[in-house]
Amino acid sequence: MDRRKFFKIAGVTALGSVTAAGTYPLLEAKWCRLARRTITLPNLPPAFRGMTLAFISDVHHGPFVPLAYVRDIVEIANSLKPDLVLLTGDYVSQHPRYIEPGIEVLGKLKARIGRFAVLGNHDHWEGAPAVRHALAEAGISLTDNMGYWLDRQGDRLRICGVGDLWTDRQDPQSALGDATTQDAVIMLSHNPDYAETLCDRRVGLILSGHTHGGQVVMPGFGAPMVPSRYGQKYLHGLVQGPSCQVFITRGVGTVGPPVRFLCRPEIVQITLI
Repeated sequence: MDRRKFFKIAGVTALGSVTAAGTYPLLEAKWCRLARRTITLPNLPPAFRGMTLAFISDVHHGPFVPLAYVRDIVEIANSLKPDLVLLTGDYVSQHPRYIEPGIEVLGKLKARIGRFAVLGNHDHWEGAPAVRHALAEAGISLTDNMGYWLDRQGDRLRICGVGDLWTDRQDPQSALGDATTQDAVIMLSHNPDYAETLCDRRVGLILSGHTHGGQVVMPGFGAPMVPSRYGQKYLHGLVQGPSCQVFITRGVGTVGPPVRFLCRPEIVQITLI
């Protein structure tokens, strides 16, 4: 199935949920929750234990995700006073004119150490060069097929990323650089399906978005439409992939009709141990 067509069909499914459940799905779409998770990162050195991450994905600023909502997301994230802010793509939807204003607001995200990002499929569809430029202007470090070492008290942690699975290339060797199997490594990948093709034991944790947790979840059935080749496996939460663990957030925005059902948007605060 054509990937843009998939999202159109998903939109029809989401619209059906509004008919079935009244206006509640419209309200839930902007009822963002703060999820707190503690994750064990292999080889995490003592200097980084207890580090906190504000993890945000799938903002989808556009006709149905206004700047006021994006500002609310930034305010919640900043209240956490995180060490790192990690962003896994899909900052914009439906038109390139939403790129600059949306990312300008995301540029107000604050972190003690740094802010890192990768692009998603919607960013490529609306204009990857413009998204990259806006991220650079906002002072957010791009990690598509590259990485950075964080140094603290003689210890080090690798933050890296790969290009979107649907619309870009993936170069894990460039992303990982000189990391070894003895290092602690976090990789950003917009699409969690990439975990199925990654065969590198140096990565301890992949952070992803893309699936929106299904966006619409039916009791006793699950999510009718998930943009993944692996069904419900990478729907949401901490999952064991072939070579490492993967954490997938529901994201904060929506695609198609601005609805969610039994799948609240979320900002995730991750504490590393």
